[in-house]
Amino acid sequence: MTAYKPGDPVSVRRLYGRQQNHKLRLGQAELVEKLLPQISVPEEGEITSRRLFGDDRPLHFEIGFGAGEHMAYRADMLPDHGFIGAEPFLNGVVGALQHVREQNLHNVRLHMGNAIDVLERVPDGALSFVYLLHPDPWPKARHAKRRMMNKGPVDLIASKLKPGGEFRFGTDHPIYVAHAMMVMNDHPAFDWLCEKPGDFLTRPGGWPETRYEAKARAQGHEVWYFRYRRR
Repeated sequence: MTAYKPGDPVSVRRLYGRQQNHKLRLGQAELVEKLLPQISVPEEGEITSRRLFGDDRPLHFEIGFGAGEHMAYRADMLPDHGFIGAEPFLNGVVGALQHVREQNLHNVRLHMGNAIDVLERVPDGALSFVYLLHPDPWPKARHAKRRMMNKGPVDLIASKLKPGGEFRFGTDHPIYVAHAMMVMNDHPAFDWLCEKPGDFLTRPGGWPETRYEAKARAQGHEVWYFRYRRR
């Protein structure tokens, strides 16, 4: 397998859509002003566990954490692990900051911006888990190159996961699930952790239901859960 190299083409450099949905309330603006700088990922240099948390611990990376529900759940469940979350939208970052404050989470670091910019600075083989949950499906064929589940980003994820590390992917969109399965089934770095057809229809342990997922189910959508182990 050809390993990912810095400078290789990755199709999701550009961020599309609005980065803020509504005006922040006073308390939310205060979180952005005071708490976010304290737990932000450094803008330059290598991203290591020791640099972020002062020690060597398992590292998790969530790409596009939404309102931060999943990340906060995992961080609370695994307080001796470190969690890095990247989200381009301000309102999502505010949601994560609220979880960090309310749950007193000291093992979370955030980046408001493109996940690729941070992921490239993580040393190869440094991550224990990578999460990509309900990314924008970009259902139109002409927008397929914008999907995170494409060869360039998946090669990058593979290079950053340690052997035996896990990549978790979830979606409720049938076009995206078909595309993602095609990409992953052809990838030489991953084993699909699925023993029987119903496995990817059942939420794995330690994978909480988020508000987005509950809304999708209420609208009659099926939800698919995928777990891949780094070879």
